[in-house]
Amino acid sequence: MASGLEDLKQRGFLQQCTDIDRLEEIMSEESVSFYVGVDPTARSLHIGHMVPFYAMAHLQKNGHRPIVVVGGGTGLIGDPSGKTEMRKIITLEEIRENEKAIKWGASKLLDFSEDRGVMVNNYDWLGGLNYIEFLRDIGRHFSVNRMLTFEAYKQRLERGLSFIEFNYMLLQSYDFLILNREYNCKLQVGGDDQWGNIVSGVELIRRMDGNEAFGLTFPLITRADGKKMGKSERGAIFLDPELCSPYEFFQYWRNVNDADVERFLKMFTFLPLDEIAELAELQGQDINKAKERLAWEQTKIIHGEEEANKALESSKAAFSSGGSADRDAIPALEIDASELDAGINVLDLFARTNLCGSKSEARRLVSQGGARINDRKVEDIEENIDSGELVDNELFLRAGKKRYFRITVK
Repeated sequence: MASGLEDLKQRGFLQQCTDIDRLEEIMSEESVSFYVGVDPTARSLHIGHMVPFYAMAHLQKNGHRPIVVVGGGTGLIGDPSGKTEMRKIITLEEIRENEKAIKWGASKLLDFSEDRGVMVNNYDWLGGLNYIEFLRDIGRHFSVNRMLTFEAYKQRLERGLSFIEFNYMLLQSYDFLILNREYNCKLQVGGDDQWGNIVSGVELIRRMDGNEAFGLTFPLITRADGKKMGKSERGAIFLDPELCSPYEFFQYWRNVNDADVERFLKMFTFLPLDEIAELAELQGQDINKAKERLAWEQTKIIHGEEEANKALESSKAAFSSGGSADRDAIPALEIDASELDAGINVLDLFARTNLCGSKSEARRLVSQGGARINDRKVEDIEENIDSGELVDNELFLRAGKKRYFRITVK
């Protein structure tokens, strides 16, 4: 059996491991159950959440069993790791609803059929805990001095760390203990900001049950421009098509920095490494072919091949004037013909789209020469746009070189 760890290493997923040689030995000999925890704090995952799921998919393809733990219990508290302030507390009802979104997103990459993968909610074992017994049985194994050496807690201490968050490490470690006992789970994976919590779980299992357990972390992904992965000018790139259309999703990947293409092809697609190496060799304008392949693969995985093809053709139409492809995938807004007949100020028009979040943002766009309508540069912030601009009963708006929006008329 292949461990799958070499795949992770070659694709850039490995950051830290508690004992990589021993883990390699075990995973080469047997199928290992491993888990990642996911906070159910939003109605949709975004692409920044997907790094662990891609890594888990590679391990699953090598015969190992993923366990996705929805933090229904820990989500009621909030993890301080990697956060500059305390998270907003959400209700159990919100958590249960968000759990569905996690299952939908994880299922795009992981196979949960016939016990090949498992999804559980840690509220099932944390919700009924007796606090006094928990402190006696679990809390006594934790040193406050040791906890404060981990970077996540050191950073938060400078800004203020609540007692409720201070308990998070104990609860996550207890999760690992329960999973080790109930599912023979031997490995926890997660982002590198989780290192302290993961190591503490490994140690708790050894102290309480004498079992062997491991921790492995992935690098925290940032773009070449230093911005956080999964964020755009308009906010997070969500998987939910109601929050981010397949076209917008495609465009995010189509517009990544040249320096990110090879790394993202390795981490966010399942293309063979030799094919990725060939795509990475492309230079100049040809690098756009690699970006289109990255965008198409990602969109196919999350939204299906039909939507990926539609987004690709729409993108080509947008990038080439007079393109003949169906543009229906491009985000659109329908307005009344009478409203356009009367004329709409260009700032008001752009502010109503997802190209600009406000009139002041639209003003900056026009003033800097980045606003276009039907490929015509808009230069006057006082200009009114009316039905005389319509082409085939629509307006085609553009912000900068790569962001598009359609206005249709009813």
